[in-house]
Amino acid sequence: MFTGIVAESGEVREVVDDEGGRRLTIAADEVLDGLDHGASVSVSGACLTVEAFDDETFEVFLASETLEKTYFDVVEVGDSVNLERALRADARLDGHFVQGHVDTVTEVVDVREVGEDWEYEFAVPEAYDAYVADKGSVALDGISLTVAERGEETFTVAVIPTTRELTNLSGKEPGDPVHLEVDVLAKYVERMLDD
Repeated sequence: MFTGIVAESGEVREVVDDEGGRRLTIAADEVLDGLDHGASVSVSGACLTVEAFDDETFEVFLASETLEKTYFDVVEVGDSVNLERALRADARLDGHFVQGHVDTVTEVVDVREVGEDWEYEFAVPEAYDAYVADKGSVALDGISLTVAERGEETFTVAVIPTTRELTNLSGKEPGDPVHLEVDVLAKYVERMLDD
């Protein structure tokens, strides 16, 4: 479980395609502090298991199922990824409950500077239309954000300068892929209403 409060952006240092998946080596600072083998790290919104690490990097393996639901199949050396360690039971929940289970990939439609802030517009994937609500929570590349405005086929989020600086959003442009995880509470409500 995560909060969607990204600790830092890491850099992909190595990509190795293995049988049945893909291995990434990611450079980081903050998330390496106290890291253990087998720890969970949110990498741009996907909960991945640390298989190896040293003082500068950690390594994760992406199984074929993860590659099918994410854009990690096109990630290259030098790409920026958002990083967050798993939520401790005694920690403050500053964002919202983020499982690290990417639902789908969407894309950036538009990026606009509004004063000191930014507005990012994203496409609403048809299968997830019911889960994206005005003022509801979404996780985009692992970032906990609030839907500022819901359009017919798109939604907009407001991004403050600190979030833009700390995350990979600063490098995102129209057409770029983004991981989307809808609010898990909305999924549970739908399930209860279906029963």
